[in-house]
Amino acid sequence: MASIAEVRNIVTDILGLGERGAALQPESPLLGAIPELDSMAVIGLITALEEHFGIAVNDDEISAEVFETLGSLAAFVDSKLA
Repeated sequence: MASIAEVRNIVTDILGLGERGAALQPESPLLGAIPELDSMAVIGLITALEEHFGIAVNDDEISAEVFETLGSLAAFVDSKLA
């Protein structure tokens, strides 16, 4: 199972959030709330998650709901690991 901390670290690193990343909680909104999370950053984030967790994400699995909160993103990773 993916931990929130692992997903938070990847999000923080890929988006270059620095200290702001430490404040991210499972209920923290991502898409629309973090200016750095644009369409290109989503691609980089998906690639980093795939590499870190050894998962494959299909284009049709990517949705706004997946990137709604840190918790929803971690839950998505968990579903791919199951």
